[in-house]
Amino acid sequence: MRGKRTDDQRAWRNVRVLVLAQALLGAQMAMMFVVGGLAGQTLASNVCFATLPISLIVLGSMVAATPLSSIMQKWGRKAGFFIGTGAGALGGAIGAYGLLLSSFPVFLLGSFISGIYMSAQAFYRFAAADTASDAFRPKAISYVMAGGLASAVIGPQLVKLTSQAMVIPFMGTYVAIVALNILGALLFFFLDIPKPTPPDANGPKGRSRMELLKTPRIAVAVICATVSYALMNLVMTSTPLAVVGCGFTEGNAADIVTGHVLAMFAPSFFTGHLIARFGVEKIVALGLLILAGAGFVALQGVALENFFIALILLGLGWNFGFIGATTMLAAAHEPHERGRMQGLNDLLVFGGVTLASLSSGGLMNCSGGDAQTGWMSVNLAMAPFLVLAGGALIWLALRPKEA
Repeated sequence: MRGKRTDDQRAWRNVRVLVLAQALLGAQMAMMFVVGGLAGQTLASNVCFATLPISLIVLGSMVAATPLSSIMQKWGRKAGFFIGTGAGALGGAIGAYGLLLSSFPVFLLGSFISGIYMSAQAFYRFAAADTASDAFRPKAISYVMAGGLASAVIGPQLVKLTSQAMVIPFMGTYVAIVALNILGALLFFFLDIPKPTPPDANGPKGRSRMELLKTPRIAVAVICATVSYALMNLVMTSTPLAVVGCGFTEGNAADIVTGHVLAMFAPSFFTGHLIARFGVEKIVALGLLILAGAGFVALQGVALENFFIALILLGLGWNFGFIGATTMLAAAHEPHERGRMQGLNDLLVFGGVTLASLSSGGLMNCSGGDAQTGWMSVNLAMAPFLVLAGGALIWLALRPKEA
C-alpha cells in the first residue's frame, strides 16, 4: 500500500507538469489549425490544396510516431518531449519564413516539421500513465487531456492578437509559436518519470506488432481511436474555410474553434470517472454516437449556431471516443511491449488522420460549387467510418468473455 501511494504521489507530480505542457504547448496546435488552411489558401496555386499545410502537420506526426516511441523507450520521456519542442520551434520559424517568401513549399516544410511536436504531444497521455497505479491510470490520462482546456482559450486568442500583427498576414502567429515552444520546453525539467529498464536478454520479448494487432481488444481500440481522431480532424480542418466561406469572419472561426477545443478537453475532468463506473466500451460507444450527432447538426444548415453546436459536439465525441480507446489500449499490453505498441498505435492513428486531413480540403473546396456544398460533403463523409467503429465495438462485445 505504501508503494502504491508513493507511485501515485509521483504520478500526481507528473500529471501537473503534463497538464501545464498540454495547456501551453498545446495552444500551438489550435493556432495552426485556425490559420493553416487560411494561410494555405493565400499561398497555394490551387485552392483544393488549401488544407495541405494541416495535412503535412499530421503526416509529420505519423512519420515521427515510431521513432519517438523508440527514443522514449530507450532514453526516457524527457528526451522525446525535448525533441518535440525543438521541432515545434523550428517548424514555426520555417513557417514564418515561408510566409515571408510567399513560398508554399517552404511553408509546407515548416508544417511537416511541426508535426514532430504534434507526435510528441500525443505521448503526454501515455506518460501520465507510466507512474500511475492501475486505479489512478484512467484519471491521470483524463487530467492530462484536460490541460487542453487552457490551450483552447490561449491558442485562438493568440491568433486574434497575432494573425494581423505584422505586415504579412499570419506571420505573427508563427513567431508566437516559436516563443511558446521555447518557454514550454522548460517544463520538462520538472518531469519525474524513470527511464525504462533495459530489456533483460532472458526476459519476456513480448508480442510482435502483428501479434499485438491480432489481439481483438487492441485491434478495436486502435480502430476506435483512429476513427474518433480522424473524423474530428476531417471536420475541424475545414471549419475555418467553411465559416469564412459562408460569410463570417476569421474572428468567428477562432471563436468556433475555441468552443470546439473546450469541448474536446472539458469532459476530461470526469471522463476517467465515467470509464471507471460504466466501463470503457460504453464510453467509446457514447463518443461515436455524439460524433454522429455533430454531423447531423452540421447538415441542418450553415448558420453560426449550427457551426458552434456541431463543433462542440465534435469535441465531446472525440473526448469520449479517443480517451476511451486510449484507456482500452493502455490496459491491453504489457510494460515491455509499451514502446512497440504505442508507436504502432500512433502510426496508425495519425495515418488515418493524415488521410482525413488530405481529404478535407478536396471535399471542402472541390466537391461542389460553393462553401455550403463542400461543408455538407465533409460531414456526410463521416458516416461509413462511424459504422466501421461501431461495428468493431459490437463485435468485441459479442465475443465470449473467455476469448
